[in-house]
Amino acid sequence: MNENTLATAVLAASDLERAKRFWHEVFGLEPIMSDDVGGATYLVGGVPVLVYESEFAGTNKATALGIMTDDLDRDMAELRAKGVEFIDLDLPGLTTTDGVAEVDGERAAWFNDTEGNIISLAQPTSATLAEARERLSAARG
Repeated sequence: MNENTLATAVLAASDLERAKRFWHEVFGLEPIMSDDVGGATYLVGGVPVLVYESEFAGTNKATALGIMTDDLDRDMAELRAKGVEFIDLDLPGLTTTDGVAEVDGERAAWFNDTEGNIISLAQPTSATLAEARERLSAARG
């Protein structure tokens, strides 16, 4: 089955037009395609991300999308300049300082999109981003 599939991340939006503005203004992305019911698909790190309208938007209290970067500090500064606020966490085994946590071989930060979806931004510290891509590519066969 897996050799004939393509995975897509899916994020709900209670206001699709507001969500589209977020993806354009914060990430500088335009949809690579739109569907007949109004969903918009963006390409993030080679992964399609479908944003669609739903009354259940923002109800997931866990990370909905993870993005890996080669420079967390640079990207956090860029996102902050665009109005993104990072979430400070104080959970058992996970505490952030200035929005950043050191977690199992990576530095990570979390923020909400305009629809309440939680997005993580992480930089591997035990490998470079290129090495992480290479491992993923090798795992794909």
